[in-house]
Amino acid sequence: MMLKKWSDVLTIVSGKNQKAVVSPNGPYPIYGSGGIMGRADDFLCEAGTTIVGRKGTINCPIFVNEPFWNVDTAFGISPGDELHPKYLYYFCCSFNFKELDKSTTIPSLAKRDLLQIQMPVPHLNEQERIVSKIEELFSRLDASVAELQTAKEKLKVYRQAVLKEAFDSVQANSKRVTIKSVCETIKVGIVIKPTQYYVEQGGVFAFRNANVRRNYIEDKDWAMISQEGHQKNLKSQVHIGDVLIARSGVNLGMAATVPQKYDGYNAIDVVIAVPKKEFILSQYLAQYTNSPYGLEIVRKNQHGAAQGHLNVKEYGNLPIFLPNIPEQYSLLKKIESRLSVCDNIEQTIDTSLQQAEALRQSILKQAFEGEM
Repeated sequence: MMLKKWSDVLTIVSGKNQKAVVSPNGPYPIYGSGGIMGRADDFLCEAGTTIVGRKGTINCPIFVNEPFWNVDTAFGISPGDELHPKYLYYFCCSFNFKELDKSTTIPSLAKRDLLQIQMPVPHLNEQERIVSKIEELFSRLDASVAELQTAKEKLKVYRQAVLKEAFDSVQANSKRVTIKSVCETIKVGIVIKPTQYYVEQGGVFAFRNANVRRNYIEDKDWAMISQEGHQKNLKSQVHIGDVLIARSGVNLGMAATVPQKYDGYNAIDVVIAVPKKEFILSQYLAQYTNSPYGLEIVRKNQHGAAQGHLNVKEYGNLPIFLPNIPEQYSLLKKIESRLSVCDNIEQTIDTSLQQAEALRQSILKQAFEGEM
């Protein structure tokens, strides 16, 4: 299969400031690297163009089947006569644009580097066949993923019902206190330019919000900071029994305790609560934070227009029902007996979803290596 440079088979349309064309009722969408940002009364790119992020989100191509305006964080990759639009899009999905990122801070791509990319360019009929096969396989995969997501949502509803029932049972006979009153400290991990400390090896692993799941630690995609950066930020070092709460992102409000395996790790932009052991069990605080009571209050107190952001002070002011330690043990035992199977199923589903994404990439790899 013949390889051709992008410079020979396509056009890259650089994004522009949208101020001159923005219109609430404009006929054309405005796209950034993360998706639609508004409407415009003019367009830069024709239908069938693929968006590739220039800055920030660089590895999530978007196919747009209508004319649109792209802002300066997004390139419009427009196919020439030799390329099927969807063939180009799927190639972009298979390509690792991070390999072209030369930035040490915010990921970014240069147009000149993109134009040097080489891709296989078979006859248009063959491209159309490959696109059809990809979409057939993706359709089956999407159906399986949808079933997994439905099962996961059902588990989520069941989990919340179990936790609500458990904490309802202690509400009447327990005193109501604030979380800060039963913690030694509530703090937040590194927030000022954490990337300045990033290293690829020889450093200290650091939690990010993505590592904090509902009552368990996601043991992958760790950040690593230098030994020097770790020493400068010892206040955000975590220890056994600390409770970590995701401060932003899709895991906002999820809480998990720190097991022995992660003792001594650092943390980036994650809330760290250190319980007073004589008053509250770490697992009790984590499960309460994960319960409908905790999640609802977290949602009400989140800040930020673009994405929710949990304020450390306000988390500390959240009310919590506090039975004595033996009653906390008893309650946790009841919760664990009902949720242990649920936890195992959820982690199995998460693993299956990750495998589905890996399979998606495998399909694309085969398609562009001539094996489909």
